[in-house]
Amino acid sequence: MTGRRALLATPFAASLATSLAILGAPVPLRAQEAFPDHPIRLVVPFTPGGAVDLTGRLLAEMLPPILGQNLVVENRGGAGGNLGGDAVAKAPKDGYTLLLGTATILAANKFLFRKSMPFDPATDLAPVTRVATGTVLLVVNAERPWKSFGELIAAAKKEPGRITMGSSGTGSVSHLTLAALKRAAGVDITHVPYRGGAPAIQDLLAGNIDMMFDVIPALMPHVREGRFRPLAVGSAQRVTYVPELREVPGMAELLPDSGIDAQSWYAIMAPAGTPEDRVALLHRAIRQVAQSDAFRAKMEPLGFAPVSDATPAAFGDYLRAQEKVWQGLVEASGATLD
Repeated sequence: MTGRRALLATPFAASLATSLAILGAPVPLRAQEAFPDHPIRLVVPFTPGGAVDLTGRLLAEMLPPILGQNLVVENRGGAGGNLGGDAVAKAPKDGYTLLLGTATILAANKFLFRKSMPFDPATDLAPVTRVATGTVLLVVNAERPWKSFGELIAAAKKEPGRITMGSSGTGSVSHLTLAALKRAAGVDITHVPYRGGAPAIQDLLAGNIDMMFDVIPALMPHVREGRFRPLAVGSAQRVTYVPELREVPGMAELLPDSGIDAQSWYAIMAPAGTPEDRVALLHRAIRQVAQSDAFRAKMEPLGFAPVSDATPAAFGDYLRAQEKVWQGLVEASGATLD
């Protein structure tokens, strides 16, 4: 017996693994594999400071004790995340370059950038696992009169086009969720796209627009300060892991026949053709982090719940199903980014 089997068979290795499991410490995987033997690059396809970047840096903090190597975060923003995604798709197929992708990059962008999408996530990237999932929050400026989702919709029906909603950009999850809401509720709300979520939030604070769908981490500080009033979440069900949002209804309650369930998830991808044993090792390591109490304690205050897939193949199945969901959202919105 040689190699990994011999190592696992030694009394010391078995004792170490048992002790680490009892203590709840990360079980290192590098001792069991030749890979990795130098740092891994994690491409975050957005600029620093946002929720995706924070998630990537948390993974870079928590994975080294398991992998035995550092993760180096590289921010490569642009083209709705496509620049970073394309860089990983064209990287060496050795497991040393990974992408922290989002639902929009991996499932929606191919329908938004029909002519200019530089890669196909389904064929140019290999699924590893999701790491977090969340939804978008519908808020209004707290000085506006609407106290509930029903009041907002009634006002929108009374004066079509008068109510304005800002988004982080055409084709963003906030825009696509608004498009689905308008169609399901039969209302005309004027979409005002911005170059990113931050300027839209500033205009909502200033009262220049009325409402906004955006990711929970970006909006919660203003909700807690009483400047924004939350009226709904974009997911079908309520968000119970954020205490301040437990009483905020989901779409299954508000529009039960709409089928709206806007889930914004983050996932790790590798270049297609990366050896399966390396993908499997990365999957085990990342899943160990995603299932840890420490990761949950960091993610839930941001408005995201940790999630992981049982196998890379299971995530691949989920991704293919999500493509159809996001294709429908894009087509309903009429958005294009070509």
